[in-house]
Amino acid sequence: MRLLIHATAVGLVLGGLALPAHAATATATAKSVYGYAWADGKGALRIVPMKPAKVRRGGNVLYKLTPVTGAKELRLDYTRAAYSRVTTACDLKETEGRVALDRDGLGRTACKPAQLTTGFLEGAVPLRVEYEGGKAVKAQEFLLDAWPEPVTARGSITRIDDATLLFSTGGKQIKLGYTYLTSFYRATARCGDRWVSGRASGVDKRGLGKLPCESTDLAKALKGAGRAVQAQVSYTPDANSAVEVWEVARRP
Repeated sequence: MRLLIHATAVGLVLGGLALPAHAATATATAKSVYGYAWADGKGALRIVPMKPAKVRRGGNVLYKLTPVTGAKELRLDYTRAAYSRVTTACDLKETEGRVALDRDGLGRTACKPAQLTTGFLEGAVPLRVEYEGGKAVKAQEFLLDAWPEPVTARGSITRIDDATLLFSTGGKQIKLGYTYLTSFYRATARCGDRWVSGRASGVDKRGLGKLPCESTDLAKALKGAGRAVQAQVSYTPDANSAVEVWEVARRP
């Protein structure tokens, strides 16, 4: 579950959390971007630039992100970036009621890039990233005013890699990331079967799979299919996160 703040339930931590010296190595040519970051291979992240707006709640600064028309996805190496978190310790999954934010609402707890790698295992991470060329110099977490509500649609999905798929629906294509938290429902007899073809083993009245499986089964099934396949997907817009995926089959 991604970090979310309820301002009335947290206290702002201000002291004793200075960033390491190499956090200030960005030059005047460095650029910055806000958005939802995803892992994109070992030591790399992908992020689509979004427009940030500050929202004040209970004395804390949170952010609301909105899409930027025509924004292009960036792929950045973060292996040497100075990474700072909003939690009071690097190994915490949640804020646990206390946050470490600077006056701009950006994380102050100095951590290592390996902690960001761990965070990506949960899904999208809201980040402000300073970068030069194809390398991230600084990556700072921030808290969202609210995560986008999931939407559900039918279409076709195609494998990009074992953690990313391309969802085509309503005349548009959306790159969606998925993790072990993503639910996958199959129309086959077993989770490890190839993508359904012909007569299904178990579907509901809408033709959707009913067998609960895991994200690793989704990765295997998409790899084995080697083509676009029919699916229903519940996903989080803007964060581009697949929440649930149903295999679509003909009715028996």
